[in-house]
Amino acid sequence: MLISDSYRREQAELHGAHNDYGSASVALAPIVERIVRVTRPRSVLDYGAGKQRLIRALPGLPGYRAYDPALPEIAAEPEPADLVVCLDVLEHIEPGLLPTVLDHIARLARPHLLASVSTRPARRMLSDGRNAHLIQQPPEWWLPQIWSRLELTSFSLLDGGRFWIAARRR
Repeated sequence: MLISDSYRREQAELHGAHNDYGSASVALAPIVERIVRVTRPRSVLDYGAGKQRLIRALPGLPGYRAYDPALPEIAAEPEPADLVVCLDVLEHIEPGLLPTVLDHIARLARPHLLASVSTRPARRMLSDGRNAHLIQQPPEWWLPQIWSRLELTSFSLLDGGRFWIAARRR
């Protein structure tokens, strides 16, 4: 299981109620564009795509596909992709399901992953009072979670309590 039914409803509600919810992909589009130039993927999977802003910011992404288990219209099990892009998604994962989600991402990344993670609280709150960023941990906590599954090829701290990594299958 990648997402519980109750959290799926919560995420769908946030996406529906807030037009700016999930807008990180637009700000991070230049990084995605650089990685695409370097890795030359034939297919790009936007994992946790939400409102699919990435493809609007970069309309020429090769073989673009969107996946988000919280949104029924793009929740079908995706095929692996040459590049999996996961922008400000992992901090929203239910903590008990994070290992399963990371394993899922590692299986889909054939061979590359580009991920960004926010380490700070979100501006949005869930209906039960929890912060929308369910996991607020520093890079030192996140990196072993990822490198136990994939080989890190690049890491960079960004302004605003966020970092990005590039990784590939071993």
